[in-house]
Amino acid sequence: MLCLGPVSAAIAACDVERHVFSWSTLDDCAPAARGGTSAGAPVELADTPSAAWARLQAPNLSRFERDRRAILALAGDYRVDFEFVETIGYAPGYERAAPYRSWATERVRVIADDGDFISLQHLMVMYYEAPDEDTGETRLQGPVVMKHWRQDWRHEDRDLFVFAGERRWEPRRVAADRAAGRWTQAVYQVDDAPRYEAAGRWHHDDSRSVWQSDRTWRPLPRRESGVRGDYDVLVGTNRITVLPTGWVHGQDNEKVVLDKAGEPADRLAREQGVNRYRRIVDFDFSAGARYWRRTAPFWAEVRAYWGRLETDADAVSIRRHRDGTPRFAPLFDYAQALAEGRTYDAEAARRFIDRTLGRYVQSDPSG
Repeated sequence: MLCLGPVSAAIAACDVERHVFSWSTLDDCAPAARGGTSAGAPVELADTPSAAWARLQAPNLSRFERDRRAILALAGDYRVDFEFVETIGYAPGYERAAPYRSWATERVRVIADDGDFISLQHLMVMYYEAPDEDTGETRLQGPVVMKHWRQDWRHEDRDLFVFAGERRWEPRRVAADRAAGRWTQAVYQVDDAPRYEAAGRWHHDDSRSVWQSDRTWRPLPRRESGVRGDYDVLVGTNRITVLPTGWVHGQDNEKVVLDKAGEPADRLAREQGVNRYRRIVDFDFSAGARYWRRTAPFWAEVRAYWGRLETDADAVSIRRHRDGTPRFAPLFDYAQALAEGRTYDAEAARRFIDRTLGRYVQSDPSG
């Protein structure tokens, strides 16, 4: 089946599309969604269950092993649609923000599997329609390769590193009985800085596997931080549903204002998010494979930097920008030079990482 992305045809007589959910309850046309406006390359969606799904459905597995196979089934090649909409405005007179919609073609690869620890790296490889600079005719551009987010899963993890508001992350110890049988998902940003971590339990049947998180705090996502500053933290839950031909990441969030003591003072709105990862076949991810082959040692050193910080500090304050430069930009530039052929020098890379990220980080030493 061919999918011409990222969005479907306009609905009824509206000049702009309605959002895929919620906005269709309105009588008038929806406001145009924020986010990606380009059209992606046609992709072929998988129409049969994946090999990972077959392994997940094998009989007589222990709960631990079935959980592991559900996490490993998140890896693969996907067409992804990211969609967010505010469903409730709590304050009188609050106007719900325009919905958000974007898309990607993305490979999720396993970069570590130690049994009770699994790390998955997301890497975008994008082809999109745009006018040719010389002729003005619309044609397919790309590939554009970008390192995306990472998710680390740990079984019965008792030591979490959580967002505490005001650019601050801190360790949290979990009781053994609370951690029993559960997996934590730690989510990291494009430069491998911590974003949020939450625990939850997997549930399985013959049609799906579902992981539901505890309620957790998250910093403002990039889709929000650049356009608004009227709230301080997203507080919500994540639900991951693994299906025969992909998976869905659902979010139920509240946009919360904190007081000077860092405690919730006001709730502005409720938001629903649905990110659909649909398996695709015969898509050219070779540019992403080359990028990762040439840059993986560098990104391993970046992960090690953040790992040491989480281990050695009682709390960490992390800035998003410094002197107008976003934190990820120097790291992306360094990695791109490696992707284009620069020889990798591990010691030079470590010095660069320490010097660069040290400008954005302030830690509180433990002990």
